[in-house]
Amino acid sequence: MSKRIYHFHEGQVALKPLLGGKGANLAEMTGLGLPIPPGFTITTAACLAYEEAGQILPLGLMEEVQQALFLLEQRKQLKLGDRHNPLLVSVRSGAVASMPGMMDTILNLGLNDETVEGLAILTQDERFAYDCYRRFLHMFSTVVLYIPTVLFEDMVHLMKQERGFVEDHDVTADGWKEVCQSFKQAILERTGDSFPQQVEQQLQMAIEAVFRSWHNPRAQVFRRTYGIPDAQGTAVNIQAMVFGNWGEDSGTGVLFTRNPSTGEKMIYGEYLANAQGEDVVAGVRTPLSISHLDAEMPYIYEQLVDTALKLEQHYKDMQDIEFTVEQGQLYLLQTREGKRTAQAAVKIAVDLVREGVISPEEAVERMEPMHMDQLLHRSIRHGEALTVLAQGLPASPGAASGQVVFDADTAVQWKSEGRSVLLVSTETTPDDIHGVIAAAGVLTSRGGMTSHAAVVARGMGKPCVCGCATLVIDAQSGTLRLGNVTVREGEALTIDGATGQVILGTVELQEPQVTAELAELLRMADSIRELQVYANADTPEDAAKAREFGAQGIGLCRTEHMFMSPERLPVVQAMILAESDVERAAALRRILPMQQADFEGIFAAMDGLPVTIRLLDPPLHEFLPSLYDLKDQLHQVEAGLSTGIERERLTHVLRKVESLHETNPMLGLRGCRLGLLFPDIYDMQIEAVFLAARASIHRGVAVLPDIMVPLVGHVNELSRLRKRIDECAERVLGVERLLCPYRVGTMIEVPRAALTAGEIAQHAEFFSFGTNDLTQMTFGYSRDDAEGKFLAQYLETGILPVNPFQVLDQDGVGQLIELAAARGKAMNANLKTGICGEHGGDSKSIAFCHAIGLDYVSCSPYRIPNARIAAAQAVLQHRKQHMQASLSQQAERMSKRKVEAI
Repeated sequence: MSKRIYHFHEGQVALKPLLGGKGANLAEMTGLGLPIPPGFTITTAACLAYEEAGQILPLGLMEEVQQALFLLEQRKQLKLGDRHNPLLVSVRSGAVASMPGMMDTILNLGLNDETVEGLAILTQDERFAYDCYRRFLHMFSTVVLYIPTVLFEDMVHLMKQERGFVEDHDVTADGWKEVCQSFKQAILERTGDSFPQQVEQQLQMAIEAVFRSWHNPRAQVFRRTYGIPDAQGTAVNIQAMVFGNWGEDSGTGVLFTRNPSTGEKMIYGEYLANAQGEDVVAGVRTPLSISHLDAEMPYIYEQLVDTALKLEQHYKDMQDIEFTVEQGQLYLLQTREGKRTAQAAVKIAVDLVREGVISPEEAVERMEPMHMDQLLHRSIRHGEALTVLAQGLPASPGAASGQVVFDADTAVQWKSEGRSVLLVSTETTPDDIHGVIAAAGVLTSRGGMTSHAAVVARGMGKPCVCGCATLVIDAQSGTLRLGNVTVREGEALTIDGATGQVILGTVELQEPQVTAELAELLRMADSIRELQVYANADTPEDAAKAREFGAQGIGLCRTEHMFMSPERLPVVQAMILAESDVERAAALRRILPMQQADFEGIFAAMDGLPVTIRLLDPPLHEFLPSLYDLKDQLHQVEAGLSTGIERERLTHVLRKVESLHETNPMLGLRGCRLGLLFPDIYDMQIEAVFLAARASIHRGVAVLPDIMVPLVGHVNELSRLRKRIDECAERVLGVERLLCPYRVGTMIEVPRAALTAGEIAQHAEFFSFGTNDLTQMTFGYSRDDAEGKFLAQYLETGILPVNPFQVLDQDGVGQLIELAAARGKAMNANLKTGICGEHGGDSKSIAFCHAIGLDYVSCSPYRIPNARIAAAQAVLQHRKQHMQASLSQQAERMSKRKVEAI
């Protein structure tokens, strides 16, 4: 049987998959000789065995726990459950991946009606002992017995009101004794059983509760959000208690070795005197800046700063450190890689390279995909007139406007209805995780820069303002007050997470810019990556923004998006409604200069870079009013309810829409099929491309157009349209054709095209894999219907591991792409291949594209920084895998030689 329990002095950080992040780091810090309260870790393997057995502890585990506990008791010269020298322990979760606040913790375990008296005598502080007891009763009841926390909070609040206490540290021993009796009575009434006085029973129940918390709803939501596998499990850390609530020379706090919001190199954090750790992270009291500790306990502050810098140098990254001071003695309870904003992540990585701590490859490798997606936050436009209602703590940067909502469930509901919401709360708890995900931003009246709301919002890149003391929430009446202003639920507020300001109403926000640190990091990535990164851009403005973010070309310009503006749509509708070829030709002549102007603008923005232009793809009926709306309008005209609409024209439009109506438009008359049945439409677009190219060349612009034929399923579709494209190029460009090295290719989005790619490649210079439609057709899912009806349940129940419209399905869709690329290049060695669906900005999908040898990925302009980083990470990942394979082969050869020698 493998080892299931490790004392801290037995472990190391290399055992993180087994010990979890917290246990591994406690072991590592113990090995460094730092002041760590002793303890031991129950492994993640034990958690998984507990789950596999139907939530039954593995046979013999509790006996092993008792043996480990005996060694801990000897070291501390205390005993769990002893009425004279009681040992108290904390029971904490510790997953492999950092999941702050998502699972459960129990402090002060080992207290009962006898040991609390022993603790009072031992410490000569009855008030302290019963403060610890009420905390334990509260945490045990909520975590183990599932009694709502609000029940206990209300009892404390009532006692403080009746006895005239303001803060928890004002409460006397008698006050906490009364609370303890009330808590025990509530437990009996709620569960039908008395609170367990046997400390061995308490410990077993706590271990099981922490194991169970791996699958609590908030932990599951968090893992889905951050892509953490369910199969990791959590470790359980059992550690001797140290007490930050043992008088004014005690306290607790959280420290970051660098500013987690900005990345600035400075000691950053908060602490509370005479408090336990949960008080800080839960936002029960608004803590003080860590700088105050320098004045109150200078020796502790100096020791803490030295230790923090030592840990950062050891781990080569910014650290998030939890500490407790017990009667003037410093103890470290945890260190981990600190959660940080995207801006801070970039600055810290670049600064560590400049400081010589890490290499450029390490800086690129440690960037998280979610950070890169969130990097470019919007901010309040400079000079905007603001009605500032209050000032809180700037907990997570970026600005957000939204309708005020007071609970997480409503936030989710309103978000599903298309509303932008701000989650406003006294403080958030881990149970609010789904609401934080749904909200555009978070505002709380209590809690500091290391509260739950702040840490989770920063990790998600959402704006957050905490500790807004003037915010008063009356959830019962559905209102909040900020000074003299009352805001109802559903009305709009704006928060600025960079300044901490709370602003009345909706405010205009401006788009972000690339910082010097980000530019440097991206240059590091560019020196590593092999994939090119293109942009999906439909306008000159989008093209310019894409180039600003480092795009090496345009991988998808959707020409149909050019038709949707108010001044153009009527012309397009006239073309569709034309009764004859002559009428249609007249409308197309009006559209042609519009298209040409668009292409000229895009060519200018992308001067010298390739521009892939997709010919018209969607069904024609999408440019016309809906069938339902037309019938309703005609009904109103016939009923005399509406005037001013010509009945004859309305009937004509209705008839045309009905003629274009299709049962399944996605598989109907669209893409190349439209170009073959109505060749004059595609001819107009092709002519506009080459006219724009000629005009641009005359202005000195280097033009590299790639013309993409969409939805090809048979080689004959491409070959016939290819002929028309070449003929148009010859007609429009003539001898200048040599100055315009255009290419013709197709979007592979039909499975048959992937299977017959060898034939199609004979008529194409490039393949662009349209992974959105290719995923729909391969799975047989309509994306809109799937995401609206059953896909969420598929993900929740594990039928699908990820949303295939967000992360490329490598086993199915990926096989088609790999097969098509290989068959295409076998027929045409110069064939250029890439993807242009939404997967082009997803890190895992990009890694797959690199692995199968594609040439480029294309994504929206704002995802280009992420794609550049991800493409470099794919190279580094491939190198690691190659090195590991080589080492394995080398080890295998050495083993074989040993056998032969024997």
